[in-house]
Amino acid sequence: MQLPTQLLLRKTNSHKGSYGHILILAGSARFSGASLLCAQAAMRSGAGLVTLGIPKSINLAIIKNKTKEIMTLPLPETKAGTLSLKAFTKINLFFKKIDVLIIGPGLDQEKSTNALIRKIIKKNTLPLVLDADALGALNHHLDLLKKQSKIILTPHEKEFSRLFNVSLELVKKNRKFIAKKYAKYYNNTIILKGCATIVTNGAGQLYINKTGNPGMATAGSGDVLSGIIGAFLAQGLDTFKAAKFATYIHGLAGDIGAKDKTQLGLIASDIIERIPDAIKKSSFRH
Repeated sequence: MQLPTQLLLRKTNSHKGSYGHILILAGSARFSGASLLCAQAAMRSGAGLVTLGIPKSINLAIIKNKTKEIMTLPLPETKAGTLSLKAFTKINLFFKKIDVLIIGPGLDQEKSTNALIRKIIKKNTLPLVLDADALGALNHHLDLLKKQSKIILTPHEKEFSRLFNVSLELVKKNRKFIAKKYAKYYNNTIILKGCATIVTNGAGQLYINKTGNPGMATAGSGDVLSGIIGAFLAQGLDTFKAAKFATYIHGLAGDIGAKDKTQLGLIASDIIERIPDAIKKSSFRH
């Protein structure tokens, strides 16, 4: 598959602002690494600017370990070290600086954090990627999805089952049908992750991915995918194309990484390192 010219050719007089500013609301005292993986993947996938919105107590640790190009936005937190509802005011002021929003990697499931996620979704008008713990915050609040169409949901089968209150067995047996049904009903783009990941949207567009391997069933792989999606959105792709091409590149990077690291030894950071190789391989028709 060849990537769109929109991603491959850059104008001579462009600048970092030309390729979008992403805010990633992620991380917690328990899961700080998820935010870094997502942000690093976004940078490697062409985003112009990436800011990590994280609990203030982990800011120093993130600064010590992050890629130098990534910025941070320390935010109010709960006693458990997760983002607090009190962070909304600061996040809301930051909206005017960004083009894309990613919510979820490593956020954890505190009550105040879930309330913050729902309030942001209700307020948001930007292209939005919802992953991991952000999906959990939508349980019993699916009406929020109907208010806007520029949302990409990235559940694996168990998350899909919990989110839409559908039996896991039904999801496994009818992946394509069930993904199309709920994407159309809520008019969002859904990436149903797994073997032969399905990408579909409210208009009925459908893509079944053929890249990727079992070695990618490892901690942080989904965070990497969210970062790639966000970067492609920031560079101007619509939600379906961003989801489709990001899924393809994510899997291809995993395939390239597995040739060197083996499927057994593959970790999420290896996938990030291979994103440029995957992009290079998808730059021209063979």
